[in-house]
Amino acid sequence: MADVLLEQLFPYGAPELVRVYKKYVIRGLLIAAAIHGTALGAYYGLPLLFPEEEEPTVTVRIMKYSELGPPPSLTNQSAAPAVAVSAPAVRPSVGIPVPVPDAEVSPEQSFASQEEMAQAVGPIGEGTGTGGEVVFEQDIKIEEDGPPPDFVPFEKEPVAIKKPSPTYPEIARKAGLEGTVWLKVWVDKEGKVRKAVVQKSDAEIFNQAAIDAATQWVFTPALQQNGPVSVWISIPFRFKLAGK
Repeated sequence: MADVLLEQLFPYGAPELVRVYKKYVIRGLLIAAAIHGTALGAYYGLPLLFPEEEEPTVTVRIMKYSELGPPPSLTNQSAAPAVAVSAPAVRPSVGIPVPVPDAEVSPEQSFASQEEMAQAVGPIGEGTGTGGEVVFEQDIKIEEDGPPPDFVPFEKEPVAIKKPSPTYPEIARKAGLEGTVWLKVWVDKEGKVRKAVVQKSDAEIFNQAAIDAATQWVFTPALQQNGPVSVWISIPFRFKLAGK
């Protein structure tokens, strides 16, 4: 009776859908539940099947300075045994004998022989005015490995001790041009300028004059840990006409 009423109310196939929809809904719910159960089981089960390796635990112990013992020996060797040194013998006297009373004569006193006197006196020169060999110390040449990186830490910056001014280009002078050139200068370990590169320039006509002047500058070298280091520094060269 119900099927007849459904067919009358829904004459275009809807009754067939109503009759079978429960079966498909239950089947879909079961499939969805199975998929979700599988996903949850994989999420919680895989870490149990394939556990991750535990990272080693680092234990840090903070000790006070007073708890530290004496430092070990640098050479890890025991101290050298003490060697007994005998007292030096009485050196023979060299000079002119002077008579003294017998009571003042020391029994340990000895007089130098001719050979000992000759050894005690330095060699006599030939009167030519020349002495021994004179050794002249040469300046130590500091080897350069190449241009330094753009940034080199230093404790004391280089200071210019000789800084000639650049020559004003004649063409720029006649044209009334002025400007500034910023140079990046490589100062080596001896304080000499090894290279100059233009960083910024108001007019290219001033570049070569600035480079020529920078290569003649002399600095005290930059110092790092009491030793000279090569560094790059920036120097501005300003070209300005007098009276303007």
